[in-house]
Amino acid sequence: MDWVGYPWFGDADTKQSLSLGRNDIVQLKEAYKWITHPLLSEELGVPTDGKSLFEVSVVFAHPETVEDCHFLRAICPDCFKPAKNKQSVFTRMAVMKALNKIKEEDFRRQFPCPPNSPKAVCTVLEMECAHGAVFVAGRYNKYSRNLPQTPWIIDGERKLESSVEELISDHLLTVFKAESFNFSSSGREDVDVRTLGNGRPFAIELVNPRRVRFTAQEIKELQQVNHFMAWKSSCWCHSVTDLELLIAFLFLLLQKINSSSNKIQVRDLQLVTREALGHMKEGEEEKTKTYSALIWTNKAIRKEDIEFLNDMKDLKIDQKTPLRVLHRRPLAVRSRIIHSMETCYVDEHHFRLQLKTQAGTYIKEFVHGDFGRTKPNLGSLMNVTADILELDVEYTRGPVHEICALGGGGEPLSPACAISQSGTPRGMSGISHSLPPACLLLTLLHSDVECDSTRLALSPE
Repeated sequence: MDWVGYPWFGDADTKQSLSLGRNDIVQLKEAYKWITHPLLSEELGVPTDGKSLFEVSVVFAHPETVEDCHFLRAICPDCFKPAKNKQSVFTRMAVMKALNKIKEEDFRRQFPCPPNSPKAVCTVLEMECAHGAVFVAGRYNKYSRNLPQTPWIIDGERKLESSVEELISDHLLTVFKAESFNFSSSGREDVDVRTLGNGRPFAIELVNPRRVRFTAQEIKELQQVNHFMAWKSSCWCHSVTDLELLIAFLFLLLQKINSSSNKIQVRDLQLVTREALGHMKEGEEEKTKTYSALIWTNKAIRKEDIEFLNDMKDLKIDQKTPLRVLHRRPLAVRSRIIHSMETCYVDEHHFRLQLKTQAGTYIKEFVHGDFGRTKPNLGSLMNVTADILELDVEYTRGPVHEICALGGGGEPLSPACAISQSGTPRGMSGISHSLPPACLLLTLLHSDVECDSTRLALSPE
């Protein structure tokens, strides 16, 4: 809870409030840290770091003041709505939202300023130690037409035995010994659609990992490090660092994922920050995607009948929410752009169509029309009944920062080296000053990175 105090000056006739800015208010948790950090440091004999990834969570109870904020519900009822996974409506976010909306005079009428001094101390209900989340990102290719991106469960029944999410995350959970994970990606493909080309960006949040450092012995025990150690020993000019051991583990992890299934392949595996995850979602409307589709028509066609599609540029279409996703997405009409089309005649009832489109375009519906919900559509343009037999995502292009961030030709988002699909380290950029120059030179000499001297932060040594 955050306490806001209103000091008073003068007598009863000259009371004056002093307004405090947000930056002037000290949160109770910060004051608690100031008190406990020196005590913990003295007791454990180690320095404390307020920004460490090791977290100690303490839950307190204070029955005397537990109902202090309840008056806010009567004034701002919209802020306190029941939720299935919340035991109480008085969550931190709900209280903060109400405090931002309430007028100062209403607050003072309902609550004493400054607050009354408590008569009893609080008690500790729970104490938990955890490690801050680790974020692993990369790109994946999907080669199966029978594999969903996430577990496919309908009415409690599992439809397919695996998913892209599980094929990748199961290995990460095992290696980092994490409690759970959260998977996110830049868009998604249908279960019967392949993802080829440069792959789809993804990121996985590993919650409370119990293992974030790896020893040389642990790496040797995996007995798959020959290629990495050959790369490393060719210029062995300093002792092995934690960073290099982490790189080795990412290398082995990528190999393990890619050798475990022929349905997917992962590339550009790297550690990223929480803030970097937003790059995947930024600029969704600006992204373009390239698809390849096998088209069927009910009427016999000749090569000349489809050539006009090659000349169509920036075709605007309107798409109502497709019937197949209407159960989980709101009904709306979305305008999208088909930037270009290229055809390849196969036979009198089939041809291949390559499309470059705005992200978010429903390709299947553009082909068959979805009972007139997408206008115009390929069938109406050709005056035939058309359907799609196969669909592949071939390329995804977005804002430069998103492509660079997840291995599309630029630098990784952390000092951890991005590992390419073949297992070769792709390079290190944005390396911290603490990294030994010898390690930096070793990395640059034995990777395929194209260095930009303006981006390398070398220490004065």
